[in-house]
Amino acid sequence: MQIQQGLFAAYAIPAIVLAVVLAVRWKRLGRPQPLKLERLWIMPAIFAALMAFLFVEMPPHGWGWAFCLMALALGGVLGWQRGRMMRIDVDPATHALSQASSPAALIFVVALVLLRRAATAGGAYWLHLDTIAVTDMLMAFALGLIAVQRLEMFLRARRLLAASRAIPR
Repeated sequence: MQIQQGLFAAYAIPAIVLAVVLAVRWKRLGRPQPLKLERLWIMPAIFAALMAFLFVEMPPHGWGWAFCLMALALGGVLGWQRGRMMRIDVDPATHALSQASSPAALIFVVALVLLRRAATAGGAYWLHLDTIAVTDMLMAFALGLIAVQRLEMFLRARRLLAASRAIPR
């Protein structure tokens, strides 16, 4: 009986936390937030530094490097798509940038979280995967996702801002 309670808690607690986070995010969805181009690099830089520190401490072995590079590339592709889903607006009077998440972007992230959960729950045991290697790959995937999403948003916002400034009043 104790094992079943522990198993229930292992699934229930993350599900409740995820539901609360999603409810808060859903409530803010569509509301414009200020977008500062000069700050878009901060989160990818922090995550890259953290990942570099962890890779120096416990580097991937053998094929782990190749799988991490593939995960980084896949994260980049999906990050570009997620960045495209973000709405970016330019105020014509002040040229201030704002961003708003789309419902598709939030659903996209939820799908990735569920896919990750399913892969780690079912795949790690059945496929005899090394959990550290899987963690390394997921971190590389997250870095690609975050960095390329921010890159796409930066390039698009800069293009929209230049177009807005070129329009005479």
